[in-house]
Amino acid sequence: YKQTLLGRERICLFLVAVIFLWLASGLVKLQIFQHDELLEQSENNRIRVVPLVPRRGIVYDRNGRVLIDNRPSYTVSVVPAEEVKGVTVPNLASLLNLDTLTIRKRIRKNLVSKFQPSAVKKDISFEVVAVLEEQADRFPGVIYQMERVRLYPDSLGAESFTGYVGEVSKADLEKERDKELRLGSVIGKKGLEKKYDYLLRGVEGTAYWEIYASGQILGPYEGRRWMSATPGVDITLTIDIDIQKAAVEAISDKNAGAVVAIDPRTGEILAMTSFPGYDANIFSSVIPDSLWQVISNDSAKPLLNRPLTGRYPPGSPLKLVTIGAGLEEGIITAQTKYEPCLGGKQFGNRFFRCWKPAGHGSVVAVGAIEESCDVYLYQLGRKIGVDLLSEYLGKCGVGTPTGVDLPNEAAGLNPDSEYYNERYGKGKWSWALVLNNAIGQGEILATPLQLAQMYCGFANKGIVFRPHIVKKEVRSDGKVMSISPVVSFRLPFSQKTLDILYEGIRMVVEGENGTAKRLKNSDYSIGGKTGTSQNPHGDNHALFVGVAPLENPEIVVCAIVENAGHGSEVAAPVVGKVIKAYMDKKMREPLVVTGEEGTD
Repeated sequence: YKQTLLGRERICLFLVAVIFLWLASGLVKLQIFQHDELLEQSENNRIRVVPLVPRRGIVYDRNGRVLIDNRPSYTVSVVPAEEVKGVTVPNLASLLNLDTLTIRKRIRKNLVSKFQPSAVKKDISFEVVAVLEEQADRFPGVIYQMERVRLYPDSLGAESFTGYVGEVSKADLEKERDKELRLGSVIGKKGLEKKYDYLLRGVEGTAYWEIYASGQILGPYEGRRWMSATPGVDITLTIDIDIQKAAVEAISDKNAGAVVAIDPRTGEILAMTSFPGYDANIFSSVIPDSLWQVISNDSAKPLLNRPLTGRYPPGSPLKLVTIGAGLEEGIITAQTKYEPCLGGKQFGNRFFRCWKPAGHGSVVAVGAIEESCDVYLYQLGRKIGVDLLSEYLGKCGVGTPTGVDLPNEAAGLNPDSEYYNERYGKGKWSWALVLNNAIGQGEILATPLQLAQMYCGFANKGIVFRPHIVKKEVRSDGKVMSISPVVSFRLPFSQKTLDILYEGIRMVVEGENGTAKRLKNSDYSIGGKTGTSQNPHGDNHALFVGVAPLENPEIVVCAIVENAGHGSEVAAPVVGKVIKAYMDKKMREPLVVTGEEGTD
C-alpha cells in the first residue's frame, strides 16, 4: 500500500512539474519572445491611428484667379477592431440609408489594417455628424473625419485639362507602387490632376489618439510622435479664365467640338475646351454605377477629350504644308500656275471635285490658299508624291504627340507608302491616294492641339514651342519654380517659303476672295485657314485655325465643330469670337467684327 501511495505521489509531482514547466515556458514565450507583438496589439487596442489628409494644392489661372479649390467634407469610417458585431453595422446602415452588405463591402474594399479607419461614405451631411457625436455609444468603432473635397468650376468647360480625382484602387496601388498611397487615398485620375498628382497631393500625416474600450476618445496619445501633413503644391496655369469663358460660349451652342488657344511666342495654352463636357465634381465623391453608365454610354461622348485625343482629318489647314513642300522642293514657285480649276479634274478613271462647283480658274500658290482651291493642290500633290508629302507632314508635327504636359495625348496618323503597303498590300494601292492627302483628307488624322501647334510655327517665323499648361509651381515653403518655354521643333521651310505661306494666311481673311472674309475688321488684323473635314459617320466637320494680330502674332486659335458643314460658316466665327475676347482684353475697348462671307 505504501509503495502504491509513493508511486502516486511521484506521478502527481511529475504532473505538477510538467504543468509548472508548461506554464513557465508559456510565460517566457509571452513575456520574452512575443513581447513586442503583444505589446503592439495591446497598444493598438487602446490607440487609434488616424491618417491626416493634407490640403490638396490649389490651381490658379495665369492671373491668380482660382480654377480648382477645395471644400470641407465629412467622411464616415469604421475601425474594424473596434466595431461590435450586430450593433455597429446595422445602426450605421440605418443612419446612412445603406444596406449592411454595402457597408461590409466598403469596409473590406478600403481595409488597410483592422486598427485603422476604413471609409464607408464620403460627403455626409452635418445632421449625420451630429447623430454620431451625440449617440456615440450606438456606433462603436465608427468615426467621422473632416476632409477636403475637390471643387471644380462648373461653367468653364475646363474638364479637358483639369481632369478629376478619385479614390485609389488596388490596381492603382499595384501600378504606382507608391508607399505613401493607401486604400482610400485620393489621387488624380485624369488631366493635370493626374499628371501633377505627385505635387498636388502633398504628404499624408499620422495622428494617434488614446481611446476607451467603448471607442470614446480619451485624448492625444503622447507615446508616439505625430506626423504633420505637408500641404500639396499650388499650381498656376497658363490658362486665362476670360479667354476660356469666351471659348466655351463660342462653341456651347454647337453639336460637339473643341477649341484650343495658344500663345505662339511661348507655347502657353490660353484656353482649351471640349464640348460637350461633364461636371468633374461628380467624381469628387463616390459616383453611383447608374450615373457612370449614363455618362459613359452617352452618344455625344462627353468623356472624350477632343482637343487632345480627338483625331480628325485636318482638311484644308494642311494645304499650307503641301504648298510649302512644293516651294521648298522647287516643284513650284510663288507664280506657278497649273491647269485652271473648273470645279474638278480627271485623274485616271476618277473625277476629283473641288469644293467650289464653279471652280476657281487659274491661281498661284497664295491664291490657292486664299480660295482653298482643291484642284491646284491635287496637281501639286501628284508631283510631290506620298512619301515626300508624309516627310513634310511629319516635320510639321503630324502623327506625333505635341508633348503637352497632360496625359493620354493621341498621336494622330501620318500615312506613307509603308503604311499603305501594310494596310492594302504591296503594290495594291493607287498613287491617287496622295491627291486626298494633299488637301488634308484621306487617312491623315490630327488633333486640334496638333493643328494649333503647327500654326503657331507659321505665326512665329517657323519656331514651334512645346504647348504647355503649367506656368509655375508654388510649394508650401514659399519656393517658386517657373516653367520656361521649350522649343519643340522648327518648321521645315525657309523664310522665303514662310513669307509666302503667311501671305496666304493673311489673304484668307483680307483677300477679295478669301474664304473667311467675315472675320475682317478695322481694329486689328487676323488671318487663318478654313477647312471642311470629311466625316464618314455623318455631316462634314468644320475647321478653322486663326492667327492674330498678323503684324506680331500673340494668339493662335483652332476650332473644330463636328457635323457642322463648312469651316468658314461655322468654325471661323467660333475662332473669331475667341480672338475678339483676347483683343478686347488687350485693347480694353469693344470691337466690331464686320465683313462678307466666303466658304470652304
